[in-house]
Amino acid sequence: MRPAAAAPVPTLYAESADGVLIGYRLRGERSTDDPLPPVLLVHGFASNAAVTWENTGWVQALAEAGRAVITVDLRGHGDSDKPIDGGAYAPELLGADLLAVLDSAGAGQVDVIGYSMGNRVTSALAELAPERIRRVVIGGAGPDELFASWDLDEVRAVLARDDWAGHPLIEQVLRPAIDAGADRDVLFAVIEGVAGAPLAIPGDIPTLFVAGENDPVPAGVQQLALDWGADLVTIPGRDHVSTLTARAFKTAAIEFLA
Repeated sequence: MRPAAAAPVPTLYAESADGVLIGYRLRGERSTDDPLPPVLLVHGFASNAAVTWENTGWVQALAEAGRAVITVDLRGHGDSDKPIDGGAYAPELLGADLLAVLDSAGAGQVDVIGYSMGNRVTSALAELAPERIRRVVIGGAGPDELFASWDLDEVRAVLARDDWAGHPLIEQVLRPAIDAGADRDVLFAVIEGVAGAPLAIPGDIPTLFVAGENDPVPAGVQQLALDWGADLVTIPGRDHVSTLTARAFKTAAIEFLA
């Protein structure tokens, strides 16, 4: 007989301080005598929890390591509400979303793995409630926030005309999301709200950086890791997308969080 398919994991919702509903999912159960907290997974721009963490094998790898997992769809993404006002994506609001998820899930403290833009959101959570974070893995991010280098008027024009000529990086980041059906107004609102968001984790929270060897997004991460006294793992031959699927990334993160 063919084994029965696993039951789908239900989407739960936390209400953030401004009334926005944030979709999240719980996987695995933490035993009462388990000293390790759940792992909160925070995806990047124009993605969602399923694409970033489920389809790349992260949820399964963490489950095999015995870790309970919380996956979240950031506002503007996946099953969460999608405001079209850039002010709705201010870093402090995104950090409050994660705090609302932790409260809703009953997680007093978590380990966090962020990827790309998700690290700016993790940073906002760390500023808001550092006591809720035990350890952090920062993947695919460095000192410079990508959107801060973009001309927002150019981005708006590209999205309005669908003319990518002369804007290869904007096309690389935005076009796959648009081709997949993402709302252009929401994408622009996220860019506008997140542009220039800081990356700052309190020094008493142990932090690991992970970056693909061929990924331009975390430029300067080597010096940042030195400045923070944090470890850095470089994944050979990987770019911003392929780093996520690397077994070496998963192994380094799971061992660090253990």
